[in-house]
Amino acid sequence: MPLRIIFMGTPDFSVPVLMALIGHGHEIVAVYSQPPRPAGRGMELRKSPVHQKAEEFGIPVFTPGSLKHADEQEVFAGLDADLAVVVAYGLILPPEILQAPDLGAYNVHASVLPRWRGAAPIQRAIMAGDHQSGVAIMKMDEGLDTGPVAMTETVPIGPDMNAGQLHDALSTLGADLMVRAVSALERGTLALTPQPETGVTYADKISKSETRIDWNQPAAAVHDHVRGLSPFPGAWCEIPFVKKTERVKVLATTVTDASGKPGEVLDENLTIACAEGSVRLLQLQRAGKQAADSAAFLRGNTVVPGAVLA
Repeated sequence: MPLRIIFMGTPDFSVPVLMALIGHGHEIVAVYSQPPRPAGRGMELRKSPVHQKAEEFGIPVFTPGSLKHADEQEVFAGLDADLAVVVAYGLILPPEILQAPDLGAYNVHASVLPRWRGAAPIQRAIMAGDHQSGVAIMKMDEGLDTGPVAMTETVPIGPDMNAGQLHDALSTLGADLMVRAVSALERGTLALTPQPETGVTYADKISKSETRIDWNQPAAAVHDHVRGLSPFPGAWCEIPFVKKTERVKVLATTVTDASGKPGEVLDENLTIACAEGSVRLLQLQRAGKQAADSAAFLRGNTVVPGAVLA
């Protein structure tokens, strides 16, 4: 029998899960999403991807700024849901919210718990050089991603996979895994396993201060840093062109064996020396411009070998 579900999510990552639940016949009684935010050149209020998708299906959407107030909790409980499904929602859920649905609240988390609890598991996994990621379906409790795990599946992280690619892979996997978890909940066969106390790591939100490329790191670490922040927010450096120095995002690199002073431009193909080895810059983006491969980027943008990037 289909469940009555409150869906709670905000970004693109969440949309496939919502669509999968709708496609399997569950009744989405309401969607909760972050409030519309100013965006674009005109800074007009823009609804989240989940908000927009819910409206396409005529599903009521709630966008409270907080769920800590009794009136919001009363509205939530009054929806009489069997289950809450939470996917990158962006608000802390107090106990009154977690306990309101009969079956509780289940979260799609983009890592293999307990590794990378927290806000940025996709980026942190790649930046750390992990070879594997995955999705965990977790029953939520009051801690930060500390609840018992119902299902887990893994995906490999290729040596050149970036955060955008891993995001898409895990979003698709999360949709499939959550549908299976909800089906097991319907049958009463979903088993929960407490998370181990060892192996816990935290994926802090990415700060602007750490997006700058540090050429004093080994080439492998620079490569992981770039792909972990690609395509958003993007790792960056300052490139000394012949006429002026500009801040440029670096969106893709490859590791090479050349060596030199950290930050030094080693050739006309934008091979840049690191503390150990070097990386070749493959895709770059100037402010206000589209991303371009290095050959297109260098047309009209002369960078002289021997110059040093900062």
